[in-house]
Amino acid sequence: MTYHFSNRVPKSDVDPVGDILKVAGDPKVMSFAGGLPAPELFPVEQVKRAADTVFEQKGQAALQYGSSKGIPELRQVILDRVKVEGIETDADHVMFATGSQQSIDLTGKMFLDEGSVVIVEDPTYLTAVDVFRSYGARFVGVAMDEEGMKMDALELALQDNPEARLIYTIPTFQNPTGRTMTLSRRKRLLELAEKYDVMVLEDNPYGAIRWEGENLPSLKSMDKTGHVIYMGTLSKILAPGLRLGWVVAEPELIKKYTMMKQSADLHTDSLAQYIAAEYFAQNDINEHIAKITSLYHKREQIMMNAIDKYFPAGVTHSNPEGGMFLWVMVPGVNDTQVLFDAALARNVAIVPGDPFFGNETIPGTFRMNYSNTHEDKIEDGVKRLAEAIEEVMDKK
Repeated sequence: MTYHFSNRVPKSDVDPVGDILKVAGDPKVMSFAGGLPAPELFPVEQVKRAADTVFEQKGQAALQYGSSKGIPELRQVILDRVKVEGIETDADHVMFATGSQQSIDLTGKMFLDEGSVVIVEDPTYLTAVDVFRSYGARFVGVAMDEEGMKMDALELALQDNPEARLIYTIPTFQNPTGRTMTLSRRKRLLELAEKYDVMVLEDNPYGAIRWEGENLPSLKSMDKTGHVIYMGTLSKILAPGLRLGWVVAEPELIKKYTMMKQSADLHTDSLAQYIAAEYFAQNDINEHIAKITSLYHKREQIMMNAIDKYFPAGVTHSNPEGGMFLWVMVPGVNDTQVLFDAALARNVAIVPGDPFFGNETIPGTFRMNYSNTHEDKIEDGVKRLAEAIEEVMDKK
């Protein structure tokens, strides 16, 4: 049988990220690899009560087809939620998606043609790279430091690529680095977006999980020209299995998003939306977020202290003020796969940095996750990882 695949289907069946995460799922392996929330914090009983209420009071509506933009009850919840980010808007500016991953996919479908330029942070969220690449995107990476994307480098990228369709950024607790873009750089990014007339996709899955530093306004909250599309999700503050994300954009863009969504899956799961809306009605989400933040901070502190204690001299790392990740840079390593193999030999899993880059990679980099590892295991895992790093550094 001959399959005539489209150009969007990968030519190879090699799936390095999938293989890494599969290994990380091995119970013998200490995994700092996946970006999973702590399952012990999922509000199972509260969600069950919300579901029972939905079936008792709105069962028929919850099991019926629904609006492509999302049910009114949950859209109102999100209008209240985004006020935390400084976004004052109305329901005409909001559409629900089947997780933030679909928001990225619909954005790629709407804005990208074969060869279209997407400007990204270097490094950036690896699955966004995969999605945009599937639509034929050409990536232009912009260097970062601890204050986020460098604005002088961004302007040079825009000057060199006047046809750029999109700037994709995770300004708060960035994946994979955990870094946060400063207020001055946020303002400058908006100035550049307007100057060069390019859309900005602001991805904010982690912003609510802050334990240090000052809350910064979202790009969308400062957007006066309609150049910013804002993405949010319930995956990190409630439960990823509900697959509920949203887009905030200008009404004319929401109309386009809605049309594109109708051709993809008609509408986001109605039952999940009703349950989430009822959960918010019955519970204090801020109290729940505070529990998440407290636990992740505790785990992050244990990991950072262990890194400072055990990692060899010369190894550097980011210093997140929230979120779920930190970024490690090992000098002199030319093949990060060697580092991954050395760690795995000690039953520790990390995510090598290579998949997070749109073009040229920076070897010797990797991402660590602290949200999904119990406190009593983190130090031992970091110690074993330090041994792997020393082995690889000694061979350079």
